[in-house]
Amino acid sequence: MTEQTATRLKALRQRMAETGTGLVAIAPGSHMDWVLGFHPHPDERPCLLLIGPEKEAFLMPVLNAEGTREFTDIAFHNWADEVGPVEALAAALADIGADAPGLVALDETMRADFALLLLDALPAETRRDFTPATLGGLRMRKDDAEYAKLKMNAGIADRAMQAAFAAIRPGMTEKEVAAAIRAHFSSEGASPQFWIVGAGGNGAFPHHSASDKVVQEGEAVVIDIGGRKDGFPSDMTRMAVIGTAPEGYGEIHAIVEKAVQAALKAAKPGARARDVDAAARTVIADAGYGDYFVHRTGHGLGIDIHEPPYITATSDTVLEEGMVFSVEPGIYLPGRFGIRLEDIVILRADGPEILSALPRTVHVVPA
Repeated sequence: MTEQTATRLKALRQRMAETGTGLVAIAPGSHMDWVLGFHPHPDERPCLLLIGPEKEAFLMPVLNAEGTREFTDIAFHNWADEVGPVEALAAALADIGADAPGLVALDETMRADFALLLLDALPAETRRDFTPATLGGLRMRKDDAEYAKLKMNAGIADRAMQAAFAAIRPGMTEKEVAAAIRAHFSSEGASPQFWIVGAGGNGAFPHHSASDKVVQEGEAVVIDIGGRKDGFPSDMTRMAVIGTAPEGYGEIHAIVEKAVQAALKAAKPGARARDVDAAARTVIADAGYGDYFVHRTGHGLGIDIHEPPYITATSDTVLEEGMVFSVEPGIYLPGRFGIRLEDIVILRADGPEILSALPRTVHVVPA
């Protein structure tokens, strides 16, 4: 077991003790990556990392056991296709002293059939929850190594955005601009994850991707991009204008920027996530565009591109030092254009540190 895994299991068990959780069950995915630094091949065969108050064990398909053993010394309870997982699961739970856990925390991303298999193996009176109070709460606070990887990826995204700015010209399609973005991520050894390029009216669709639409003079273009390197992603949004900005663009860009600044000012340790959302939303509503800010102000970023904390109007999550999340208010005018400005921040004792070094000012492309 690596030092990092041992440290994280110790911290998780402390959370389990504080919350009265007798079992945490994790399927192959990002939660398992955070604890172990890897996960076995995910498929339809039940595979679970089961963490009890003092011991942990794997429910492991025989098919994956040999390939997984080189990464961990955690005990395996193997099962084969011709036998099924029920007996192996019962043995694993007994082995770690979690066959009557009282409260089980389920990985909220696991397959429903995995969850039902586990719940059927536990006493009927077992209470169940998901991971926010235990594992999820730990993942929200990034350590120095995680910060370094996120900062590195933010730098790559900055340069990919600059590559988009250098490439975009009137007459290109959105897909051609996206190709320049993907090429830059790849040139730095990062895997492109998404590439929203929304010109003109397409920019009013927050999750528009990239189409065959031709970018034209006088249009505003939303460019929202992300890549992944060394297990961590990036996410940022900037704006470009082709030649002369469309009518009203400057005023609305200034409103969105003011909303960003308000959210950054509100983001302090001890504040609630909903307070940050309210700060941004109030600026936009007071300017008369509240109906056109159609999404949350932000989301956490870590191993996953979207993870807690979520910066929403209803979230009572208390922000803490080390939390990483986006600040990305926007205004979307149907048939005209959209404006979104997005930065990833890490919360420090005195407020947010922006990971990007690229200004949020609009990039003007010569017509």
